[in-house]
Amino acid sequence: MKLRYAMVCASNQNRSMEAHALLHKIGLDVSSYGTGAHVKLPGPSIREPNIYAFGTPYQVMLNELKGKDPHLYKRNGLLQMLKRNVSVKESPQRWQDNAADGAFDVIFTFEERVFIAVIEDLDSREQKLTKTVLVINLNVKDNHEEAAIGARLALDLCQKVRSRESFHSCTVVNFKTSLCFSRSAWSLCKD
Repeated sequence: MKLRYAMVCASNQNRSMEAHALLHKIGLDVSSYGTGAHVKLPGPSIREPNIYAFGTPYQVMLNELKGKDPHLYKRNGLLQMLKRNVSVKESPQRWQDNAADGAFDVIFTFEERVFIAVIEDLDSREQKLTKTVLVINLNVKDNHEEAAIGARLALDLCQKVRSRESFHSCTVVNFKTSLCFSRSAWSLCKD
């Protein structure tokens, strides 16, 4: 049975899209999402972020940032990030609006507040069928270098989960437990 994976960060721009691109490249069934109220990208200062609605095409964001200050956005890596995103999917999607996308077997989040948002959303959904889902939080800083490391960690864990035949034999999911990973080690963390 082929597993379905979801990659989730705050804005569906950097961390979730880096992992989405890598997993998609090797042929896994993967989708990606953000949990924020809107998509937020760095601007010329911390007080002047670029804010977009979920569903705004990545190409529109790319064109707009090129028109505003191409040197700034090339230097901070946003233009390259958006070009990658355009090659993966059309626009950022919001996790809380994804019910029509179907169920996932494994969900990766890339920071604790995103993990909490995903768990709260899963707990609030109407239960139409009982399905085991593994939710893993990787604490990954929101920068391009750490996103690449987080994507490789997610891929490694996906390969380990795929090799476990007993994954679907689990009958109880404790949503208050997550796997927390850092670059050097991992440990089981309980709320």
